Amino acid sequence: MEYRLLALDIDGTLTNGKKEITPKTRQVLIEAQEKGLRLVLASGRPVPGIMPLAEQLELAKYGGFVLAFNGGVIIDCSTGKPIYQDLLDTSVYPHLYEKGNSGDFRILSYLDGHIACEDIDNEYVRYEAMLNRMPLRKLRSFLEEIDFPEPKCLIVGNPEKLVVLEQELADYYKGRMSIYRSEPFFLEVLPPGIDKAKRLEFLLGHLGIERSELMACGDGFNDLSMIRYAGLGIAMANAQEVVKEAADYITLSNEEDGVAAAVERFVTTP
Repeated sequence: MEYRLLALDIDGTLTNGKKEITPKTRQVLIEAQEKGLRLVLASGRPVPGIMPLAEQLELAKYGGFVLAFNGGVIIDCSTGKPIYQDLLDTSVYPHLYEKGNSGDFRILSYLDGHIACEDIDNEYVRYEAMLNRMPLRKLRSFLEEIDFPEPKCLIVGNPEKLVVLEQELADYYKGRMSIYRSEPFFLEVLPPGIDKAKRLEFLLGHLGIERSELMACGDGFNDLSMIRYAGLGIAMANAQEVVKEAADYITLSNEEDGVAAAVERFVTTP
């Protein structure tokens, strides 16, 4: 089977534990693009947290895409412009703030290229900033300063307690918002119907590429839909067990150039 599009999660997939693309993985992906494979960096990260990696992989040159906020925004790297965008209704912010900024939880969003939160010393808030290599901005009042439609809010906190909040919010907003964890300690809050698979379906239609020609590679809960949807779904060796169970193939870990190994096996090998 000839694969024409490869969707890659970033954290735990494309990047290693240092949040870097290794030279080997970069070389393999550049060579694959030279042979006609197009790349999509599909992540829960905001756009500024993805673009430096897109630049390293020369996506603008090879016609690649950035699928940010788990699909809330799709950027055509060749033009730098969005081809799709979906935003939260600001009317939900007060309730989200009430639930997501109490006890062990903190709610954050994105403002002028910053990770914006009232508590910038929280370990999970700082981890989100480190992941995206974005600066932190301390908010005086979340509700006063985040008063515009955003592609995503993120609630962070203790994983065991976050499981309970995830179910509560998923039930409360059923059909009105997408609620799921991208990491055990990250709870994504997105507009309804947002997930990687649905936005990849949109992108395939935009490009005239068949579902069977799509490869997708990931490790986390928010990668499940695209791994199930793709013609070839690949899980990292370090993936969550449920992701491995859904995959067609399990590659090496993100510390072992697992993405490069999968591309060499399914794309670049004659």
